[in-house]
Amino acid sequence: MLPLALTMGDPAGIGPEITLGAWRVLHAEGPAFFVLADPALFSGSEVPIRAIAEPEEALAVFADALPILPLALAAPVRPGKPDPANAPSVIAAIERAVALTLAGRAAALVTNPISKSVLYAAGFPHPGHTEFLAALTGATTPIMMLASPMLRVVPVTVHVGLRAALDALSVEAIVTAGQITAAALREDFALPSPRLAVAGLNPHAGEGGAMGDEEETLIAPAITALRAAGIDAFGPLPPDTMFTARARAGYDAALCMYHDQALIPLKTLDMDGGVNVTLGLSITRTSPDHGTAFDIAGQGRADPASLIAAIRLAATLRANRMRNR
Repeated sequence: MLPLALTMGDPAGIGPEITLGAWRVLHAEGPAFFVLADPALFSGSEVPIRAIAEPEEALAVFADALPILPLALAAPVRPGKPDPANAPSVIAAIERAVALTLAGRAAALVTNPISKSVLYAAGFPHPGHTEFLAALTGATTPIMMLASPMLRVVPVTVHVGLRAALDALSVEAIVTAGQITAAALREDFALPSPRLAVAGLNPHAGEGGAMGDEEETLIAPAITALRAAGIDAFGPLPPDTMFTARARAGYDAALCMYHDQALIPLKTLDMDGGVNVTLGLSITRTSPDHGTAFDIAGQGRADPASLIAAIRLAATLRANRMRNR
């Protein structure tokens, strides 16, 4: 049995607060985790903390205290006031957590929210968390899934502007996203015959070409290719009706064409239970489905529900993957 590795995220955000909240809920039952962070982030909390020297120590500590693998910050932290001087430590926490997971010393990786703009100010070269994790693990095509008990969604294009997303959309991109999603649903989510609902791009899924031809030129050929590869994919479906309760009962994940098409229904249906899962990595990685929330940091208002869901799901996905290998 191994603990999960949790990164601190941006220390000026709600990461420290929701980490404490997650420990309060999970310490009696698990899954056990340790956080890579500066212990000073948690000073003054009523939650007991314990510095550990090795990840394996977390299992013995977790029931009684929050295990912390110390990683010093360069500058004092003011909640809600991010400081690029601390960006190297934020990055180092991710790097070390990935290394420990790759080495088999942590079961899976759970990441607290980062601020990309703060990291960019410090020279961070990657578009975001997902791309950085791909570079650290050697993955070629990381895929973002948002998952909750009510819905799983995968956007084919992710953190680019809408015009750029349309330009990036291709048969190959849709097929690749569908293949990686289907493989993850089988291996990590333990669904032997996953069903993929594929969204159209245009209103009414193009209305037979009257409102755009991407359904006919890009999406339908991709669905044909996925089906030829033995994947139960169907569509293109009108995006305005495919997320109803009745429609959701007919598939295991929705393959969407761009970021908001996927994330708006997921977050509307289940913001608190939503979890960001990176597919296509050699390790299991989850994260809350929200950001740093600098506007409420340090005020005792942050809800740890999504982080708790991310921790629980990471443990489940890791266990499923180990059983299916």
